Amino acid sequence: MSHSPTRLWIKNPLGIFTANDLDAGGGLVVSDGKIVELVPSGGQPSVDSVFDASGHVILPGLINTHHHFYQTLTRAWGPVANAPLFPWLQNLYPVWARLTPRSLELAVQVALAELLLSGCTTAADHHYLFPEGMEDAIDIEVAAVRAMGMRATLTRGSMTLGEDDGGLPPRTTVQSPEAILADSERLIRQYHETGDGAVVQIALAPCSPFSVTKEIMAESAAMAERFDVRLHTHLAETIDEEDFCRSMFGLRTVDYLESVGWLGSRTWLGHGIHFNDDEIARLGAAGTAVAHCPTSNMRLASGTARVLELESAGVPVGLGVDGSASNDASNMILEARQALYLQRLRYGASVPVERALGWATRGSAAVLGRSDIGQLAPGFQADLALFKPDELRFSGSHDPVAALLLCGADRADRVMVGGAWRVVDGAIPGLDVAGLIAEHSAAARKLVAG
Repeated sequence: MSHSPTRLWIKNPLGIFTANDLDAGGGLVVSDGKIVELVPSGGQPSVDSVFDASGHVILPGLINTHHHFYQTLTRAWGPVANAPLFPWLQNLYPVWARLTPRSLELAVQVALAELLLSGCTTAADHHYLFPEGMEDAIDIEVAAVRAMGMRATLTRGSMTLGEDDGGLPPRTTVQSPEAILADSERLIRQYHETGDGAVVQIALAPCSPFSVTKEIMAESAAMAERFDVRLHTHLAETIDEEDFCRSMFGLRTVDYLESVGWLGSRTWLGHGIHFNDDEIARLGAAGTAVAHCPTSNMRLASGTARVLELESAGVPVGLGVDGSASNDASNMILEARQALYLQRLRYGASVPVERALGWATRGSAAVLGRSDIGQLAPGFQADLALFKPDELRFSGSHDPVAALLLCGADRADRVMVGGAWRVVDGAIPGLDVAGLIAEHSAAARKLVAG
């Protein structure tokens, strides 16, 4: 006898943002890990169980398109608290070179837990540090993602240009092209999932123009084409990077991107700030995406991405919290607020709250090449973030969706991934947060002590 999946009605929310203008005033129905029905106001679907959402604002699960999980170990480190990007990196690379498998595992657990508690259900991580003993870094991340019950695009990063080659990282953190490509292929074959509902996906991600050769960029692009995976790198984050590209390769950043076979819809770029009008048009025509990281860009004074112009040109734009050492938090709902305010500073106060929420959901899904998450609609994965605007900061607020950003929501009350509750009453069931903080903090102190 066949068993029909149960149908759960998440009923009559206080507010709802679908990321697509569909009517869901009465909530939505979840079955077998997917959204199967949007309920209009006053609707009465046929269901097996009900969750009363009358005190909640519902969003699609937030999607983080750029992070460095390992950097949670170096938050608010005094020697770089007031440094711009290049000196910041030069001071931190020797510290990060001392990563161990256990310290990475703790760092990833902290990053994922913080993201999940902020309403994030899918995260992209850019890991490019593989000092001796850390060859299985991505494997460690895969296990942590699965244990937390989230989705992730884990990018196999790389660095080949050490200080003695004119790059920034110390020699102990760079690898040979042969080692990079062999491990990249192993990870794709072992872990990369395709299709709707994928939990773990692998992408290839040489770190940046100032830390890899043109050859590894081109060879990574060829491998990504062969295995149909995505490409990721930092680009146009600072003027220093632009100057480096001109000096090292005789090219501006987008010309460099094109020269190594990366100017296409398979690629998404971390930051993407310093583009001229022609370059924005070329990125849009190619369908190359940008991960906007407002907090990091403000923290390092890197500049302000031209997000509205990028989108107008056809560039998919999503949000990223970036590494915790340049943001110091892994909080996606706060990142959406920061994006709203930074872009209003550039374009004016009429940039809508809903547009910023769209960057964190539908936009970020497009950046990661996914069409099964980032919206509330029938057939999409049941990845949901439910916020309860009942704290003092929300008292007197009127529009419940706008209040999430304008009043500074920073923690989800409930989070669902693939139909399973992963956050309940503002906590992750089964996670010993106090124990994790104690062990992670000890690992962080040990790392910076040397």
